[in-house]
Parts: sequence; C-alpha cells; structure tokens
Amino acid sequence: MPEESNTSASSVVPPAPEPRIVDCVGQERSEQVIQAAKETIAAGRCLVMPTDTVYGICANAFEPRAVQRLLAAKQRGRDAPPPVLIGDIGVLAALAKDVPEAAKKLVEVHWPGPLTIICKAQPSLRMDLGDTRGTIALRVPDHELARDVLRRTGPLAVSSANISGQPAAVDVHGAAEQLGLDVDLYLDGGPTPGPVPSTIVDFTAEPAGRIVREGVLTLEQLRETVPGLKGTPESEDAVQPESPTQTGPETSDVPEAPSAAATSDEGSDAR
Repeated sequence: MPEESNTSASSVVPPAPEPRIVDCVGQERSEQVIQAAKETIAAGRCLVMPTDTVYGICANAFEPRAVQRLLAAKQRGRDAPPPVLIGDIGVLAALAKDVPEAAKKLVEVHWPGPLTIICKAQPSLRMDLGDTRGTIALRVPDHELARDVLRRTGPLAVSSANISGQPAAVDVHGAAEQLGLDVDLYLDGGPTPGPVPSTIVDFTAEPAGRIVREGVLTLEQLRETVPGLKGTPESEDAVQPESPTQTGPETSDVPEAPSAAATSDEGSDAR
C-alpha cells in the first residue's frame, strides 16, 4: 500500500505556469511596477503594455536578440520590422535624420497620439529591427503608463500584442491568451480604445509625406496641418468633392512605400 501511495503522489501533474500579469488599474503607478518593466527590458525579454490604440508587445530596440524574441512571439519575419515607441518628442532627433518640416509640424500637433512617422534613420543608430532599408518608424503614445515605462527603458520596438494575422488585443487577457509565456511581463492598464491602429505617414520619399496606412487619424485631419500630404487611394477618394461628371474612383496607382518599417496592416503602432 505505501508503494501505491507514493506512486500516486508522484504522478500528480503540477499546474502549468501562467503569464505574469500586473494590475495597473485604479492605483497609482508604483515604482515597483516601472522597475519591473525596466528590468524585463534590460534582461532582453518582452513585455506587453497598453497604448492609446491597442496593447503592444515591446522589446529593447537596441538589443537584436530581444527584437527577435518579439518577432518570434508574433510568428513574424524580419521582412516586417516593428516601429519604435519613444517617451517624448525630443527623442526624435536622436533616432531620425533629415526630418522634413512637414513631419515636425505633424508631430507637434499629434504627439502624443496615434500617429506613426517613417523617417530616415540616423546612420550611427545601433538598432537591428529587421529589413528597414535604413528607415525607422516612430511614435509617442498618448498613454501615461506607456510613457512612464518608456522614460525609464528608453526606445522600445513594438508591435500589436497578437499572433500575426490574428486580431489585435484591446485588453491584457486577450494579449496573454495569444502570446502566453513568450512574454515575461504583462502590464494591465485596462481596455484600450482599439482596435483601430495608428496612422502611418512615410516621409522618406516625399517631403510632404504620404499615408501608407490610415488608422485613427484621417487624411482630412492631417491635411489641416500639412495640406500637401498625400493619402492612400482610399483616403484620397474619401476627401474628393462629389462631381456630376465623375464616373468612378481615382485609378492611379500608389507606388510602393520605399520604407519597410511599420507598413504591415497590424495594429502596432502600438503602435
């Protein structure tokens, strides 16, 4: 009998480990929470946090292995490099070069906010985000928790917190269900406004910019600041005045964006 009892006890399966979720709702951001986020990033691991669009999976933008962990968690390749979140507009000049005046005007109005801009990356920048072709996509999120973390960690590579091709997560549990233990730390800031992602504007080919993904901010809204901004075929058609002689939508092709950064149709910008 004792033998059977020991065998039975040793066959009990221990509970599966669960994702580490920290509640940041309804309480002041504690130093311990921000420190935990900083330590996770410093260790080259991934964390998930809310933004003003959807939840994002983040990693140290200056650590190639950490960025690779992010891409692996999403089951995504280097051909879809993630954008970079920064805590303040002042960081822009350190990461991007030859930023056009139109880009500066847009970020002055819409940062923090759901606007991602693609610029030429500083040549001295030690980042390996994937196949960026010398560009970098940047955004300052309009979310206090996210900016608190960013001010402590520095720039973070980010993508929507979901498996590639699946819906972007608008709450922490949706993110944890998809990414599980591939993420070391989940910061629960409550539901986000998503699922609509940030609007991405590419400034690498045209000084006035061209929208490569329309999200929360529309072409019409952005043209209030930069009238010469070009849009996607859909957004251009949406702002065209009605004409009795118009027989159909504009058929001119939009050339492929010269930048590979942040042009996927996923919510990251989180992006």
